[in-house]
Amino acid sequence: MPNANEATSALSQVQDRAVSELLRIAPVADDLARRFQEAGFSLALVGGSVRDALLGRLGNDLDFTTDARPQDVLRIMRPWADAVWDVGIAFGTVGAQKEARVGETDRSFQIEVTTYRSEAYDRTSRKPEVSYGDSIEDDLVRRDFTVNAMAVALPEKRFIDPHGGLKDLAERVLRTPGTPEESFSDDPLRMMRAARFAAQLDFEVAPEVVAAMKDMAGRIEIVSAERIRDELNKLILSPHPRKGLTLLVETGIASYVLPELPALHLERDEHHRHKDVYEHTLIVLEQAMALEEDGPDLTLRLAALLHDIGKPRTRRFEKDGRVSFHHHEVVGAKMTKKRMTALKYSNELVKDVSRLVELHLRFHGYGTGEWTDSAVRRYVRDAGPLLSRLHKLTRSDCTTRNRRKAVALSRAYDGLEERIAQLQEREELDSIRPDLDGNQIMEILDIKPGPEVGKAYKHLLELRLENGPMDHDEAVKALKEWWAAQQG
Repeated sequence: MPNANEATSALSQVQDRAVSELLRIAPVADDLARRFQEAGFSLALVGGSVRDALLGRLGNDLDFTTDARPQDVLRIMRPWADAVWDVGIAFGTVGAQKEARVGETDRSFQIEVTTYRSEAYDRTSRKPEVSYGDSIEDDLVRRDFTVNAMAVALPEKRFIDPHGGLKDLAERVLRTPGTPEESFSDDPLRMMRAARFAAQLDFEVAPEVVAAMKDMAGRIEIVSAERIRDELNKLILSPHPRKGLTLLVETGIASYVLPELPALHLERDEHHRHKDVYEHTLIVLEQAMALEEDGPDLTLRLAALLHDIGKPRTRRFEKDGRVSFHHHEVVGAKMTKKRMTALKYSNELVKDVSRLVELHLRFHGYGTGEWTDSAVRRYVRDAGPLLSRLHKLTRSDCTTRNRRKAVALSRAYDGLEERIAQLQEREELDSIRPDLDGNQIMEILDIKPGPEVGKAYKHLLELRLENGPMDHDEAVKALKEWWAAQQG
């Protein structure tokens, strides 16, 4: 814990950052606040917006709270905003977009104004029950963590912090405004939010909060799969996902939302002949993150996290003392599809992540570079648009401490990528298709659309993969020879 001087210095630093950030958004915030004031209502910047202002990372998404009811909020904002939407009005939230000039630049602000409220789950409900409140203090006490339970009353810029959020922010710790048991009982998803904020902000979670998470882990079962998925995504896409995932595993929450992850804690065999699969997985995730080129990649990160989940089901102790995991990539792909489907991920994302899990071992058949051109073509064809991610996942999957082995694997993959690049330059590998299309096949064989066309197409594709491009006459000859054999 910081001493008194360090704490005072940290507090003054966050306050200085907040003043700077609030001045930056003042043209929008103050203008809106005056409109609420003229209508007889209060308005305050609240929650994550205040927290981020204090951290010096406030963006263009602004959250406000008010004593005005939603219909009054709509009446005030419609003449002022460039666009208004009410999709969240059942929960007391009105959204808006506002273009404003800040300094020398034009900015587009995404704004949400929410009526003071309280919400809680009953024991069997998957949706919170919302009721409106009349004071900002009542609104703040219902929020998840003290660092999100601060507000700035506008336009006078009065700081409201009834639960010591500023001190917790300076100390980088997550606590709840009331008891964690009350907070998590109101909305069990807050247990996952604790892990997510730890991962996003690199904060520690207070011991009493961790203890409540352990005691109440089973309550997460009443939360909808969609809300769990969205929170998990935010955690996985954060700068420090290991921190959040570790907390979910250690508190037992992961056993309910992603049980395949704690299952990777395999018992070590007596001779320690296989590595810790759980720790290996977290390292692979971090190594994959280091290879990202255009910001956080959910598909890649999910594949890294799930790539070895088939190992517990396929582990075998061989007669010679070795430990094997034969076909764990195939089993893991099926498990990935099942888990992601249960979490309501899109069909496309389920397909892509499962495919990467299925293919992540394919490279190890490359060995010291004996692959034929045919094998390289099939590798590219099977990866399809996921090839770049497969490169990253495969490289990340090397966590050996044996430097010579790691260098050899890296060089082998360098060699494979060079082979792919050379073949791509010669053959346009990204769009491998037969040398004759379906219409040409029907014309040459004088047949109508049907299963035979598909079979012919598949045969020509196999020839293309095996031998590379053929000229038109060669392709026609090969097709006629295949057709004659079919007729015989």
